[in-house]
Amino acid sequence: MASSLTKDSVTPGTPGTDKTFFGHPRGLATLFMTEMWERFSYYGMRALLPLYLVADGGLNLNAATATAIYSVYVSLVYLLAMPGGWFGDRVWGPRKTVAVAGAVIMLGHLTLALPASGTFYAGLGLVAIGSGLLKANISTMVGHLYDGPDDPRRDGGFTVFYMGINLGAFAAPLVIGTIGENVNWHLGFALAALGMALGLVQFLLGSRHLADRSSVVPKPLSDAEKSSTLRKAAIWAGVAVVFYAIVGFSGVYTLNWILVPLTLLGVIIPVMVLVNIKRDKELDRAEQSKMSAYIWFFVAAAVFWMIYDQGGSTLSIFADSSADNSVLGWEFPVSWYQSVNPVLIMALAPVFAWIWLALNRRGKEPSTIVKFASGLVLVGVSFFLFLAPLSIAEGGQKAAAMWLVAIYFTQTVGELLLSPVGLSVTTKMAPAKYASQMMGVWFLAVTAGDATTGLLSIAGVDLNKTGIVAMEATLAVVAGVAVWMYRGKVKGLMGSVR
Repeated sequence: MASSLTKDSVTPGTPGTDKTFFGHPRGLATLFMTEMWERFSYYGMRALLPLYLVADGGLNLNAATATAIYSVYVSLVYLLAMPGGWFGDRVWGPRKTVAVAGAVIMLGHLTLALPASGTFYAGLGLVAIGSGLLKANISTMVGHLYDGPDDPRRDGGFTVFYMGINLGAFAAPLVIGTIGENVNWHLGFALAALGMALGLVQFLLGSRHLADRSSVVPKPLSDAEKSSTLRKAAIWAGVAVVFYAIVGFSGVYTLNWILVPLTLLGVIIPVMVLVNIKRDKELDRAEQSKMSAYIWFFVAAAVFWMIYDQGGSTLSIFADSSADNSVLGWEFPVSWYQSVNPVLIMALAPVFAWIWLALNRRGKEPSTIVKFASGLVLVGVSFFLFLAPLSIAEGGQKAAAMWLVAIYFTQTVGELLLSPVGLSVTTKMAPAKYASQMMGVWFLAVTAGDATTGLLSIAGVDLNKTGIVAMEATLAVVAGVAVWMYRGKVKGLMGSVR
C-alpha cells in the first residue's frame, strides 16, 4: 500500500537494465526467497494448527472450538494487513516493516513451539501480527524494482514472485506437517520458526539489492499525529487490560471472551470500512457507482472465502477422523492435503492464462462478472461433493482420500476464476482517494468470510454435518447465480471498467 513516489534514479541491482534473476532485477531473488520462506512457515504451521488443536497430544479441543480458533486466526492475518500497510506508509517504510515482521513471525513460531497452552495463543497472535505487517509491504517492494507500471518486466516479475508463494506453501505441509504429526507437534512449530529465520537472514543479506525507495517512508507521521496515535493506542490497550483483568479475576473467563470479540471485529470492521468509503462525499458520481458495484463483488468474495478456507479446518478435521488417508496402501499424514492446492495452482495457473488469451483473441473471453460468478458456483459445488464422503463416514466407513482431493481440485479451479479477477477489479474500481488502501479492503473479504465461520463455530454449529455443509454449498451457488443474473446491473454500475 505504498503511496506514489517520484521515480528514483537507476542504480545497479535495483530498477534498471541489470537482469540477474530470470531476466529481472536481482532484488526479486531476495523478495522471492523471503516470501517463499515466510509462506513455508505460515502454511506449515497452518497445516498443523487444526490437527494440534483436536489431538490427544495437543490441546484436545472439540472440532467446533478448533475451527473457531483457526478461523479467527486466519481472519486476523488478513485484517491486520491494513494496519500493516499503514505502518509501511506512515511509520517505518516497506523495507524496515518487512524486516520487523519477519522477526515477529519467527518469535511467534518459537512461542508456539513451547509446550504450554498459554504461550500457544500468544504465539498465534504474534504470527498473525507479523504476517499482517509483511503481507501488505512485500508486494509493494516487488513493484519498486521496476521502472513504473509500464515496465514490460513488471507482470512477469509478479508471476515469478507468486511462484515463490506456492513453492513455500507446497513444501511446508510435506516437511513441517510430517515432523509435527509423526515426531512432535512442537518440533513442527519450531521448524516453521527455522524457515522464517532463513527467510529473514537472506532478506537482511540481500536487502542491498532492493530499490532505494523501499526504505523511504512515503507519508511520514507528523509529531502531532505520532502523539495522537500513541495516545489512542495506549487508551485502547489500557481498556483491554482492565477489562480482561476484571473478567479474569471474577472467575468467569473462558476462551470465548477472546474469540467472540475478535470474530465480531472481523465482521464489523469490513462493513464499517466499506460504509465509510461509500459515504465519502468527496467521491464523484462515477466513483460512487463503482463502489456500489464493488460491494457486490465483496459480499460474494466473503461467501467464497468462508467456504474455501474451511479446506484447512473443517476438511482437515474430517480427514483426521473419518478419511482413509492412504494411496495404494501407503498412508500419508493428514497435513499433506494442504499441499494439494498450491501444486494445483502451479499446474493450472499457466493453463488458465493460456485459455483466457486464446478466448480473448476470438472475442469470447468471459467477462469479469461471469468469471466471478463461476468461481462462486464452483466453491459451492465443492461442498456438494463434500456430502459424499460425509455420508460414507456416517455409514461407519472411512471415506477415500480421492474424495478430498476432488474437493480441493474444484475449489482451486474456483479460486483461479475468482481470486485473480477480484484483485484486478479491486485496483480498477478503486476511487483515486483510496487507491493505496483498496487492496487491504479486498483482504477484508477474507476476514469477513473467516470471521463468519468463526461465529458459526462459537455458536456450536458442527460444520461437519451434512445439513450445514449442504446449506453452505447452496448459499454459494445461489450467490453465484445471483451475481450472474444481475450482471447487467452490476456491469452498468462498473462504468468503464470491464
